[in-house]
Amino acid sequence: MVNPLEIKVERNKHKKTKPPQDQLGFGVHFTDHMFVMDYAQEKGWYHPRIVPYQPIVLDPAAKVFHYGQTIFEGLKAYRTGDGRTLLFRPQKNIERMNRSNERLSVPQLDEALFLSALQQLIAADQDWIPSGAGTSLYIRPFVIATQPALGVSPSEHYQFIIIMSPVGAYYPEGINPVKIFVEAEYVRAVIGGVGEAKTAGNYAAGLKAQEAAKELGYSQVLWLDGVHRTYIEEVGSMNVFFKINGTVLTPALNGSILDGITRSSMIQLLKHLDIPIEERMISIEELYEAGRNGTLEEAFGTGTAAVISPIGELSWKGEKLVIQDGQTGELSKKLYDTLTGIQKGSLADPFGWMVEVSETPSGVL
Repeated sequence: MVNPLEIKVERNKHKKTKPPQDQLGFGVHFTDHMFVMDYAQEKGWYHPRIVPYQPIVLDPAAKVFHYGQTIFEGLKAYRTGDGRTLLFRPQKNIERMNRSNERLSVPQLDEALFLSALQQLIAADQDWIPSGAGTSLYIRPFVIATQPALGVSPSEHYQFIIIMSPVGAYYPEGINPVKIFVEAEYVRAVIGGVGEAKTAGNYAAGLKAQEAAKELGYSQVLWLDGVHRTYIEEVGSMNVFFKINGTVLTPALNGSILDGITRSSMIQLLKHLDIPIEERMISIEELYEAGRNGTLEEAFGTGTAAVISPIGELSWKGEKLVIQDGQTGELSKKLYDTLTGIQKGSLADPFGWMVEVSETPSGVL
């Protein structure tokens, strides 16, 4: 096992020019450093290091290109009004990444080392953390199979890498509802597959449907289950919630739905606010019937990027369902303001979600 204190830091001598905070976008700009660690079957994970941000050099036969062994995560760090740096529930991302690793036959990562690498990398690039309203530092850990060998079997070599990107406000002009297309032709995942793992193939499988939806004027796709094509699962980048007749419903985790960190936080927050919440199977027919009879009060998605994304319209088999007159609902706004307030340190954190990051990286070369 690698000692977290053994992470070495090589300072980037050629610092990048930072973009203006009102021109950050999402995942466009990247910080000065990255974390890298290698794996060999005979050695385990070794040589953890923070180095200048740079291209990855891989053999053309590396297994990641041919057999799709790759895992990733996404989380954020925030700059508070009093200058502290906070991470939102990093332990949950670490635990989920190891569950994804297990599903794709990738070696487990040491959780203490993972957390230390996150904290030291953020400390090395702390001047990249934006402080404007709605801004944050997006963090992308990922693992790729690097063994140069053709043949369908788990790789014997891997790299674990963490890169970071300052990102702007998801809603620069205020929280706005999105229009969602309910996919009835393509299938993203089935129970027993890799739908609950955060792996690249899940997202590639959704691109065709997303392209078709955008041509029709819809921003994202809502997936139904792959067997019955009836039960609601998730949006391409979000878990989903529906408020029907005073109770909030969300699809139960069934093995083909991602166990979202924001999803679990939202469930905990709803219970804290004494708002009824149920995790269960929800059919698209049930949802549309609630829309027709007026009991569907709100709908929203949850995810790291947007936190909460109100849903203003659904389209399923040609039938449009407008929700909350296409406006942001009261509950969606309250949940968004509460969670982002906790994340930015302006509201109390009764759940112990936020982890403060030290400003001093260790192991500097």
